[in-house]
Amino acid sequence: MNEMTPTPIRKIVHVDMDAFYASVEQRDNPELRGLPLAVGGSAARGVVAAASYEARAFGVHSAMPSVTAKRKCPDLIFVPPRFEVYKAVSQQIREIFADYTPLIEPLSLDEAYLDVTENLKGMAVATEIALEIRAKIKQVTGLNASAGISYNKFLAKMASDLNKPNGQAVITPKNGPGFVETLPVKKFHGVGPATAERMRKYGIETGLDLKSKSLAFLQEHFGKPGPYFYGIARGIDDRQVRPDRIRKSVGAEDTFAEDIDDLECATAELKPLADKVWRYCEAQGIGGKTVTVKIKYSDFTQATRSRSATVPFANMADVFDAASALLATVYPFKRSVRLLGVTLSSLTNDQPSDTTEGPPQLDLNL
Repeated sequence: MNEMTPTPIRKIVHVDMDAFYASVEQRDNPELRGLPLAVGGSAARGVVAAASYEARAFGVHSAMPSVTAKRKCPDLIFVPPRFEVYKAVSQQIREIFADYTPLIEPLSLDEAYLDVTENLKGMAVATEIALEIRAKIKQVTGLNASAGISYNKFLAKMASDLNKPNGQAVITPKNGPGFVETLPVKKFHGVGPATAERMRKYGIETGLDLKSKSLAFLQEHFGKPGPYFYGIARGIDDRQVRPDRIRKSVGAEDTFAEDIDDLECATAELKPLADKVWRYCEAQGIGGKTVTVKIKYSDFTQATRSRSATVPFANMADVFDAASALLATVYPFKRSVRLLGVTLSSLTNDQPSDTTEGPPQLDLNL
């Protein structure tokens, strides 16, 4: 009888910067330290991009309308975002990660997974690596980071929230399954509000409830994510840290100062959004085959329309033309339009060609 070689337990660290945008602003302007701060626009149609911990104490959070945030915290200070600064700081942090492992999977400017099972420092204890990384981030950038350490990505992500801000936590293989059982599913990474509500209707409110459901049940009622839910309910997540992970989509959106009823005006608003998406794709050397337009109405209901091409879109004009045609399918608008968004997905590393004769052939997918 052959003995199977046991799979080595992986050591995954999830690093998450604390109130990143707001912390950068407080770092660069000492007068803002200790005060409730929101990064974003203070205008009536503005949205909070990030909130300092002082603002969060009043219930202010990202994606909240600025008028709501101001109502919750009358002394809230608004600062316009400086994305070039945030990107530069993020690059400094990425260089610190690279001193420890090449296996870095960024999730955004302010968080990333690191696989330190085999690391460049030859350090055996992942918690010590996380402590060193956080100390170096503080030394180089002046900012605080939190970290979660575990044997898979799901639990490392959950652990990084346990001792925020400026802390870290470990979830061991022994404690992982028990930790998941007590956790509300609405706090699970990968379970959004809509999915959590659907789970609640099936009597699933905790990890233990989720664990009681069979794989067949989860696949039947939740489709493709079913096996993932089945695994994480047992503390199992086999996803690898992928340093070459390509973004699934690139998007831009804008909330208007005044609602729009006219198709021509709304179409004109799509052009800068398509241009922003295209410039990002050009800079990254990627292309996309699917254009999606998002329409949010004055009552906050929304709709999306998509078109897929057989080859990547060749230029910004083609993206804009596709988006314009999609927008026209919902006109006359059922209500005034508050926000429009343009997203390019089905991304590929293949460079789109601008020599294609005519626009790419499109399949309508409404």
